[in-house]
This record gives sequence, structure tokens and C-alpha cells, in this order.
Amino acid sequence: MIGRLFRNGRQSRLNTDEDGSALVELGLSLPMLCLMLLGAAEFARIAYAAIEVTNAAHSAAVYAGSSAASAADTTGITNAANSDSPNLTGSNAISVVTPLTYTCTCSNTNYTPTSCSDNSTCLSHNAAMITTVTVKTQTTFSPMVTVPGFSPTVTLQGKSSEIVSNN
Repeated sequence: MIGRLFRNGRQSRLNTDEDGSALVELGLSLPMLCLMLLGAAEFARIAYAAIEVTNAAHSAAVYAGSSAASAADTTGITNAANSDSPNLTGSNAISVVTPLTYTCTCSNTNYTPTSCSDNSTCLSHNAAMITTVTVKTQTTFSPMVTVPGFSPTVTLQGKSSEIVSNN
């Protein structure tokens, strides 16, 4: 029986002329797998930066809605946005898109005030005035790998609204 399994010092039963085929398949598929891994890592970096930009917009809106801030305090609003996104620095730092948007509505949506300083429309209809500030942020993201024919940078934008007052 052992003589039938081994002929000329080789295993005749297991020799099917496919020696090294797994190595060839690995050599053909490994570059594709590496490219997919690199693409997944780059997608994760872009998604993380997009989340950072949106969170920075929220922090800037909270600061802009605080009683200590005003619409002219763009430095403080930008600092609040950048302090919430410490991983985006240098040329990737967050910038606040100006101007900030303040909108006013009555709690009874059937009535609209003429301006944010006109609270009489809301008061005459037994409604409170709701003032909301909207902040937009953006950053320029540079991918690790650039693809020919595509832009070498991506602009990511975030937007957040915060209720300033409910008079």
C-alpha cells in the first residue's frame, strides 16, 4: 500500500499538477485586497473629518447662542468650532462661514414677526418669539492618495442651528 502512494519518491495521489496555484492566486488578488483596504481607510478618514466639521458647527452654534456671544464675535465663534475639532489643524482647520443666520418665528406658526426686534406680533397673538442662530463651518480635506482626474482636495461642510431665545 505504501508503494502505491509513493512512486519515485513523490506522492502520486496528491500530485495533481496544481503546485503553486495558491501562490499565483494570492499574487493576483493581493493588490486588489490592498487597494480595497486603502479605500476603506480613506473613506473612514473622510467620514471622521465630516463628523468633526458637523460637531464643530454645533459647538459654534451653542457659543453663538450663548448670552456672552454676539453676531460680531466671529473670533470667539471660530475658536469654539476649532476647540471642538482638535484633530483638524493647520491647513485643515475649521473655518466659520459668515455671516451667521438669525431667524425669528412665533411659537404659533400662523404668525410671523416682521423682524427679530419686533416681538409685538407674537405677543399680540399670545405667542412667544423663538430666535434661532444657524452656523455653517467648512474645512478642506486632503486625501492620502489622489486619483488622477479627481480634485486633490475635498471641501467638507457642516451646519447647525441652535435656539437662542424663547421670549
